[in-house]
Amino acid sequence: MKEKKQKVDKGNTHEEHKEYEVFESAEVLQERIVETQGFLDKNKNSVIGLVAAVVVIVAAYFLYGMNMESENAKAQAALSPAVFYFEKDSLNKALNGDVDANTVGFLAVADEYSGTKAANLANYYAGVSYMKMGEFEKAIDHLEKFSSKDLLVQARAYALIGDAYVQTENFDAAISSYKDAVNYKENDDFTPAYLMKLAFAYEAKGDVANAKSTYEAVISDYAKSQVVNDAKKYLALLNTQG
Repeated sequence: MKEKKQKVDKGNTHEEHKEYEVFESAEVLQERIVETQGFLDKNKNSVIGLVAAVVVIVAAYFLYGMNMESENAKAQAALSPAVFYFEKDSLNKALNGDVDANTVGFLAVADEYSGTKAANLANYYAGVSYMKMGEFEKAIDHLEKFSSKDLLVQARAYALIGDAYVQTENFDAAISSYKDAVNYKENDDFTPAYLMKLAFAYEAKGDVANAKSTYEAVISDYAKSQVVNDAKKYLALLNTQG
C-alpha cells in the first residue's frame, strides 16, 4: 500500500506563499535567479573574498592533517627507545633520554610533538614513571594531560591519578578521580577494582557511610568479581566498628 503524500502547506502570509512558489513556478524561479545574479554583480568582491577565505580554511585543514601525520610518525619513532627503557625499568632514561644513545625521553616527546598521539601516550608513560619514582605531583600533572577513548587505559589513568592523590593525602581529589575511573565505560572486569579503591579512599577520609555503600555496591553489582570477598570482609569490619 502506497503512503499518502503529505500535503504541503503553502503558508498564510504572502512571503510564505512566495517561498513555496519558487518550487512550482518557472517564472518565479527565473525571477529569483535574476535577483541572485544582481546581488553577485553588486557584491562581487565580497563574494570572491568569502570564497577565497573558505578555500584557505579548507586547504589549511588538510595541510594541518598531513603535517600532524608526519609529526606523529616522527614522534612515534622518538617514543620507541623511551618505551624500551621504561620496560627495562630504567626510568630516568625513559623520562629524559639517553645522551650516549642519542635518544630522547617521554618528556621531550610530550613537549616537542604536542598534539600528536605519540605525545599523548608519552604523557601517560611519564605519569606512570613518576608514580614508580614516588614523585606524585609530577605524576598527576602528566596523567591529567593524557586522554584516550580506550576502555582500559583511560580508566587506568584516572585510577592512577587517584592513587597519586592518596599518596599526597588529598583524599577528596582521590575520591573524585576514582569516581571518574568507576564511571568510565563501566565493565565487570575492572570497575569492581576501582570501586574498592574508592571505598578505601572514603575510609581514609573517615567517611564510613560512603565506604560501606561502596563495598555494598561491589557485593550487589559485581557478585562474581575477584574482589567481592574482600568487599565483604572490609564491610564486615566496618560494621563491627559501629
